[in-house]
Amino acid sequence: MSFTENNHNGLIYMSSDKIGARHAFTTRYGGVSTGIFSTLNLGSNRGDDPEAVRENYRRVCELMGVGIDDMAVTQQVHKADVRIVTSADKHVCMSHVPYEADGIVTSERGLPIMCMVADCVPVLLYDGEHSAAGAIHCGWRSSVGDILRNALDAMASLGAQAQSVHAAIGPSIGRCCFETDDDVPDAVKKYLGCDAEEFFDRRPGGKTMVDLRAANAMRLRQLGLRAENIDVSHECTMCSHEKYWSHRYTQRMGQGRGSLAAGIVLD
Repeated sequence: MSFTENNHNGLIYMSSDKIGARHAFTTRYGGVSTGIFSTLNLGSNRGDDPEAVRENYRRVCELMGVGIDDMAVTQQVHKADVRIVTSADKHVCMSHVPYEADGIVTSERGLPIMCMVADCVPVLLYDGEHSAAGAIHCGWRSSVGDILRNALDAMASLGAQAQSVHAAIGPSIGRCCFETDDDVPDAVKKYLGCDAEEFFDRRPGGKTMVDLRAANAMRLRQLGLRAENIDVSHECTMCSHEKYWSHRYTQRMGQGRGSLAAGIVLD
């Protein structure tokens, strides 16, 4: 594992040494939100104070060396659509995003791209040789819809080559906590096209614990990435709910929650 915890003026974030561009996987630490959103909430539709959320974004953007209204972001609907974004897609912070895409890719230098998570798997893709990057929200539905193939195809249209792409699979719900019915492992097995039992722990009563991070890492290898270019965080967002936002944990506790972000910008 080559993920590192970093501190930028009190904002705690994770980074991977596989990604040779400015990037960050945020945590709950380092923002100004209060109460159930304490402190670094980046979800503008969660019920938090809008001014606090905007200040949280400002801090993350400062960390990445970009302006708060200069980002391109996902509009996630748990599908497998990927959009190529340019400076024309810059998003005024907390305004409406006029497209739907669970993944975005770009070849524009200086354009930060960002996806949002709270247990789902965030994947950052980077091809430094051919100047292309991606920010991909890999929930289980978008994963089995083959969003990673779509992302790499989009990056290839920008000149990227799979063997040059590096990937960082960030903190997300782990095999220890991702309990599902049969529909999820069945879909994962179909998605990978192979015996995927190594990613499952079968439990009494028909439940299965699923390692979605490892499944996505295998898919990246199938799509041509070199194993040594793939970094996988082993932090579970539900186990570490004090550090990360976890949809399942807060749902179980009957609480609201904030959102994490994974972002990257080409230099």
